[in-house]
Amino acid sequence: MAQVEFDLAISREEYLRHYQAQGRLQVTVTALDGRRVRFPAGILQRFVLSDGVRGRFVIHFDPQGRLSSIARLR
Repeated sequence: MAQVEFDLAISREEYLRHYQAQGRLQVTVTALDGRRVRFPAGILQRFVLSDGVRGRFVIHFDPQGRLSSIARLR
């Protein structure tokens, strides 16, 4: 299974203002290995805390290249 790791730091206010309010917006990140990855902002909703979405994450992809899961590593 393919995966990509990345660091993310989005304040709670920014997430709520830009991503949640607009519905199906995409987040674009640069992975630790230099690849650029785009995914739906909604998958981050369960990680939004009082200080926002912060940490290192990993996204797993299925054999067809579709997002399978996301997890916070730290």
